[in-house]
Amino acid sequence: MADRSIRGGDGIDTFPFPVELSVGGVGMQVGPMGAGRTWHADAPLERVHRIDFHVVMLFGAGPVRHMVDFTEYEATAGDLLWIRPGQVHRFSRTGEYRGTALTMQPGFLPRSTVEATGLYRYDLPPLLRPDAAQLAGLQAALAQLRREYEDAATLPLSLHTAVLRHTLTAFLLRLAHLAASSAPVLHRRADSTFTLFRDAVERDFATNHSVSAYADALGYSRRTLVRAVRAATGETPKAFIDKRVVLEAKRLLAHTELPIGRVGAAVGFPDAANFSKFFHQHTDQTPAAFRADLR
Repeated sequence: MADRSIRGGDGIDTFPFPVELSVGGVGMQVGPMGAGRTWHADAPLERVHRIDFHVVMLFGAGPVRHMVDFTEYEATAGDLLWIRPGQVHRFSRTGEYRGTALTMQPGFLPRSTVEATGLYRYDLPPLLRPDAAQLAGLQAALAQLRREYEDAATLPLSLHTAVLRHTLTAFLLRLAHLAASSAPVLHRRADSTFTLFRDAVERDFATNHSVSAYADALGYSRRTLVRAVRAATGETPKAFIDKRVVLEAKRLLAHTELPIGRVGAAVGFPDAANFSKFFHQHTDQTPAAFRADLR
């Protein structure tokens, strides 16, 4: 694939969606997984990296082990792995990836579809195991999507793109239903208040740790926000924010050589001592000890 990447200030390579290699330059790709597949020629997939697009892999064989945000998932035939933008992940050096891979650029689908399909539900598990009926529906929908994707000659590009969006939506609605039904009961329903809060935290967690500030920005009272977040997750808004900050700190500690003070600054703690105290409160380890345990 394309030979470029974005190395952010956090030191983790982030690979953009390779639009120029998709059929017709549309914001998605679908095709077979196989040996030698990579996002970029200069970056082996077994190296830890981020992507700024969605990846859904439907496995036709296995087992394959794949790391997503400090958890090793083992997928086999009939399983799906859904990796969302910004997540840190790594392909297995030894596993043989066989099946179909779907990639989607953020912005390819309209906002209403994004909401309906839970594209940014980072609280849902990446590994999905459909039953026989669910798998048959997903395979049929994905096969139809692949046929539409590869047929770039029958329709004008604008209509081709519109058909792809609709066909992709049908597949994602099935996938979203499977993902939601695989989640703990508390996560299965999320109202618009929590959805807006979740999106705001994902966007601003590195600079904003205040529940009141999020409530004000979203136009809700603090009490309304607390009720919505607790109903959706079983947690307080503050716990939800802190969990996201800790995850990013772990990513940077584990996968970069950034000094601990710069890791803290990257997640909203300009004072290194305050960052170390916060991290220890939430992990029972100092940042240095956490990093040392992984190396």
